[in-house]
Amino acid sequence: MHLQTSLRGRRFLTTAFMAAILCVSTLGLKAQQKAGVEAKDQPYAIEYYYKAKWGHAEEFLALFKKNHYPVLKKEVELGRMVKVTIVTPRYHMTEDSRWDYRVTIVFKNAAIANDNFDSSGIIKQLYPDQETYKKEEQRRFEILDAHWDLPIKDVDLDLK
Repeated sequence: MHLQTSLRGRRFLTTAFMAAILCVSTLGLKAQQKAGVEAKDQPYAIEYYYKAKWGHAEEFLALFKKNHYPVLKKEVELGRMVKVTIVTPRYHMTEDSRWDYRVTIVFKNAAIANDNFDSSGIIKQLYPDQETYKKEEQRRFEILDAHWDLPIKDVDLDLK
C-alpha cells in the first residue's frame, strides 16, 4: 500500500510539474508575441560606420553628401525613415578602433528597415546621369578601409 501511494504521488508531482512548465511556456510565448506586435510600430535605428583610407575622409563625406544623403532624405519624405544624422569623432582613436563617420538612420519600424526597399527609382529621378552617379558611388566605396552596420536599441534605465 505504501508503494502505491508513493507511485501516485510521483505521478501527481510529474503531472503538476509538466503543467507548470506548459503554463510558463505559454505565458512566455504570449509575452514574446505581445512584444513583437508592439515592436512593429516602434522606431528602429541602425548605425552605419565608415572608416576611410588615410587622407580620404573629406572626399568620402563630399561624395556621401552629393550622392547618398539626397536619397536618404527622399526616404524620410516618403515616411520610411524618421531621421538621418551623421557624426564624426572629435578626437583621434587607435587605428584598430578608428572610424571617421557614423550615420544613424532611424527607420519607422523594423519591418521597413528590413524590407529590401528598391531605391533605384529615387536614384534615377535624382541622378539622370547614371554613369557619373555609379562612378562616384564606386569611388565612395573604393576609398573606404572598412564599413559596418550595427542595429541598435534603446535601453530603458528606469525599467526594473
